[in-house]
Amino acid sequence: SQSRLMPQPICLVKNVCGSLQVCKDAIEFLNGINEPVVVVSVVGLYRTGKSYLMNRLAGQQTGFALGNTIESKTKGIWMWCVPHPCEAGQTLVLLDTEGLGDIDKGDSKNDGWIFCLAVLLSSTLVYNSRGTIDNDAIQKLHYVTEISEQIKIRSAEAGEEEDEDSQFVRFFPSFVWVVRDFTLSLEIDGKKVTEDEYLDFALQLKKGVNKKISDYNLPRECIRSYFPSRKCFVFPSPASPENMRRLESLQERDLVPAFLENTGRFCEYIFVKSPVKTLKGGHRVTGKLLGQLAQIYVETISSGKVPCLDNAVVALANLENKAAVQEAFKVYQSGMEEVKNKFPVSVTDFTSEHQKFSKLATSEFMKRSFKDEKGDYLKELVQDIDMYYLVLMDENEMASERKCKELLKDLFSDMNERLQNGEYSQCGGYEIYCRDRDAIIAQYRREPNKGVKAEAVLNEILNEREAEGKSILHADKKLTENDRKIQEEKEKAALLEQKCKEEEEKRIECERMMEVEQERQQDRIKQIEEKFNKEVEQQQEEMERAVESKVKEREALLDKGFKEKAELMEDEIKNLKKQQEEKSSGGWFKEYVMPLVKTCAEVLPTLLQHRFLMKRLK
Repeated sequence: SQSRLMPQPICLVKNVCGSLQVCKDAIEFLNGINEPVVVVSVVGLYRTGKSYLMNRLAGQQTGFALGNTIESKTKGIWMWCVPHPCEAGQTLVLLDTEGLGDIDKGDSKNDGWIFCLAVLLSSTLVYNSRGTIDNDAIQKLHYVTEISEQIKIRSAEAGEEEDEDSQFVRFFPSFVWVVRDFTLSLEIDGKKVTEDEYLDFALQLKKGVNKKISDYNLPRECIRSYFPSRKCFVFPSPASPENMRRLESLQERDLVPAFLENTGRFCEYIFVKSPVKTLKGGHRVTGKLLGQLAQIYVETISSGKVPCLDNAVVALANLENKAAVQEAFKVYQSGMEEVKNKFPVSVTDFTSEHQKFSKLATSEFMKRSFKDEKGDYLKELVQDIDMYYLVLMDENEMASERKCKELLKDLFSDMNERLQNGEYSQCGGYEIYCRDRDAIIAQYRREPNKGVKAEAVLNEILNEREAEGKSILHADKKLTENDRKIQEEKEKAALLEQKCKEEEEKRIECERMMEVEQERQQDRIKQIEEKFNKEVEQQQEEMERAVESKVKEREALLDKGFKEKAELMEDEIKNLKKQQEEKSSGGWFKEYVMPLVKTCAEVLPTLLQHRFLMKRLK
């Protein structure tokens, strides 16, 4: 993967004069990554030391800019792709966002969109703050309360769904709060607590219904209900104040041991627990898809619209499925190219190779495609393969025809010479003519690899020479009239027998081709079912993760006496479970896929039957 070749971060999204733009270099780089990506975004107020943690995650001392003055160094979103340190075949994509609340930028609206993009693109969102998690720190995370206005799940065509934000938990990243320069003891009411308990305590809701309490609860409720999991790490200051200015160049021995230890724990958690980024529906995202996703979201935001998960998935699916059809067809084409180089081949060899490469092409398509719910792209692939197959069939027949005609021309050359020399015009010449011709036919039959037109070409040539044989027969003085009649009947019978052999050759070809199409059909159904089951499984995992998170949240609300909120949460859980049952019922499979399979199954056999009928009429 190209991920091994990125020596330092590059800009993914530029913030130019208050407008967001995607950087072409970054997209080109991502296009070269065809393996799944784990995407970790770090957001937080400017000058809170986000970049240091990102460099540690990349396994480097330097990389992301560590500005040591008050001016925020990171403008836009910067990206660093490195090989995943624990998972072979995966790339770790680190996204460092510009400092939120940078006074020099003066465009707070952009802060909201930067936060929104971090949520949309990542599988883990790290929020970095300083000091303590007090009400002030939580209020600074007000972007999370605006996100329900900035992200839509369903497209406008699908209609507005009430309480869409209750579904965010299915698609949002896991949430990690990192507290830097933490100087307090991890205690609540004199009792020692863990970092996670400290975060949960800070996110507890207040009872009451006035605006002040509502404002206090809102960001807490959003964090609790939007993100499927929460984790907290607290870090002491890494070094003495005078050393903080040169954090990049400090050796490990110059850093506070507790800071180093916590950095190690944080990195290990991210490496082990951060999942592969998935789209709505559970499809795993590759580097290439991540680049396309960033482009779609940034273009949507720049056009003044609200990013929509469904629209993004549909747009990505269309792009990816088109590419999947092309790649899969290439697999079939290049495989059959080898067969083409051996033309003419027998019907058994031809159909076996067609079946093999058709199966491989379908498998290649299934690996890459997703959300092809009406099967339009699979149908396109099947049609492309079928049409190419028919072209190759004609080419194989023509190659067979050419080879057989050349062979018979060579075999008949001596006999043609004798004919010209009048050797068959003498008394008893007909017997010699028949003997020579039959020897040629026997020799022709012994020749291997003649292809699918062997009997048809022989039949054509023998019919062409019928008049010549009759002429020699009638000119032979040795034969009586009765002998001639007997010989004529024998010739008619021989030609009829040859015609039957040609028909048998066609019948065998037709039957073999139909048989292969049935086997292809069975294989296609099997692969579609496997793909369907895998997609359902991915959706189930997505749903289970959401239900589990909501159940935990409901129990926490009940525990603190928020009965009404817990009942609302129960409704959300029921709704999620209902959706889960609908997805696993297989309705989509029955409604769309089976008719598609039937259509695909009918196209080629109909074309083949038409083809054989036309040849018979000829």
